Amino acid sequence: MSEVVITVRGENERRIAPERAVAHLTIRAEGPERGAVVERMAAFSEPVRDDLASRKTAGTVAEWTSQRVSVWSERPWSADGKRLAPVHYGSVDFTATFTDFAVLSWWAGEVVEREGVQLGWIDWQLTPGTRSAAERDVAAGAVAGAVERANAYASAIGLSTVTPLEIADVGLLARSDPAQPAPRMLMAKAEFAAADAGGGSAVQLQPDDIVITAAVEARFTAR
Repeated sequence: MSEVVITVRGENERRIAPERAVAHLTIRAEGPERGAVVERMAAFSEPVRDDLASRKTAGTVAEWTSQRVSVWSERPWSADGKRLAPVHYGSVDFTATFTDFAVLSWWAGEVVEREGVQLGWIDWQLTPGTRSAAERDVAAGAVAGAVERANAYASAIGLSTVTPLEIADVGLLARSDPAQPAPRMLMAKAEFAAADAGGGSAVQLQPDDIVITAAVEARFTAR
C-alpha cells in the first residue's frame, strides 16, 4: 500500500479543585441628602475594610481591594406621574481573595447580615503556577491522544510506521472550509452555589472543579 495521509484530532481534559476564591461585595446606601448618603456608605464600609485588613494580616485573605465608588441621584416618579424629590444613591465595590474556604464560608454568612452589604458572586480560581502546569500537561495529553489515534488508524489498514507532518491548535490546519471558526485551545470554568447553613451563620459553598481542556489537530503519514 502506498503512503497514506492521516489527519486526526486529539483531546484531553483535567479537573482540579479550586485553590482560591475571589468574593465580590457591594455596599450600598440611599437617602434624600447626598452628604448623609456618603456618610452612611462610609460607615457601612469601614468595618468591612477593617475586617478584610485583619484577615489579610492573619493570612486567610491573600489580597483585597476597594474600588468603584459611585454616587448618583435619580428623581423617581409618583403613582400619578409626577416627578418626586431626588433620591441619592451611593455604592462601593470590594473584592477579597480567600485561600481558606472554611473562613470564607463563615465570613460570607457574617457579612451578609450587615446593613447595606450585598454579597455578589464568587470567582473560583487556581494559582497561576498550578494553572500553567495544568495547561502544559493537558496540551501534552491532547498531542499524545492524537498520536495514539493516528497509530490506531494506521494499524487498522495494515500500516505500521507513522510519521508526524503537522500539529496545531484546532482550526489552524488548512481546511477546505476556511470559514469554520477555530475554538480556543484551553478553557476553564467554575460555578458555585450558596445556601444558609442550619444552626449557624456559615454559608454552604459548593464550588465545581475547574475544568481545563485542550484539543489539537495533527496530520501524519503512514507506511
